[in-house]
Amino acid sequence: MDLGNFFSLGNFPVLVLCLALIVAAVIDFWKLKVPNWLTFPLIVSGWVLGLGNSIYAGDYSYVGASFALTLVGLGLLLPVYAIGGMGAGDVKMQMGFGSWVGAIYGLHAGFWIVVWAFAIAAVIGGVIALGMIWWRGDFRQNRKNVAEIVGDWFGSKSVYQVAEKAHARKPRMHLLPYGVPLCIGFVGYLLLISGG
Repeated sequence: MDLGNFFSLGNFPVLVLCLALIVAAVIDFWKLKVPNWLTFPLIVSGWVLGLGNSIYAGDYSYVGASFALTLVGLGLLLPVYAIGGMGAGDVKMQMGFGSWVGAIYGLHAGFWIVVWAFAIAAVIGGVIALGMIWWRGDFRQNRKNVAEIVGDWFGSKSVYQVAEKAHARKPRMHLLPYGVPLCIGFVGYLLLISGG
C-alpha cells in the first residue's frame, strides 16, 4: 500500500474524517462515551461538505448521498443500541462516518464503504470482546450474559422490554468502548481503498 497517496492533499476530507474518528475512539476508550460536541458537528459538517461537493459538481447527488448514508449508519447500529448493546455516541459516530462518506464518495460507492467498514468494525469488535473475556477469565459470567440476551430476544414482548432487561444487566457487565473497533474498521477500510 502506498501511504503517500493516502496522505496526499487530494485526500484532505478523508484525512479530516479519520482524525475525527481517532479522536472519538480515544475519548470513548478513556471515558466510555463519545461526546455530542464531536458527533453532532461530524454529522452536520458531512452534510455541509456534501452540499459543497454538490454545488461544485453541478448536481445535488453528494448532499443526497450524505443524508442517505447518515441514515444507513443509523440503521446499522440502531437495533444494537435499542437493546442496550452500545451507547448513543457510537451510533452518532457511525452516522457521522456515513455523512462524510456520502459527501466524499457519493451514494453507490459510499454505501458499500459504509457497509464494508461497519462489517470489518463488527469483526474487530468481536475479536476485542473475546480478548477481554479471555483476559479477565470470566467465561461463565459471559456465557450467562449471552444466554440471557438470546433469551430476552425470544422471550420478551417488545424491544422496550429487551432494552429494560439489558439496562438492568449493564452494571454487572464489562463494557467495550465500541468507538475503538468502529474507528479501526472505518479508518482501516479508508486506508485500504484510498491509499492503494
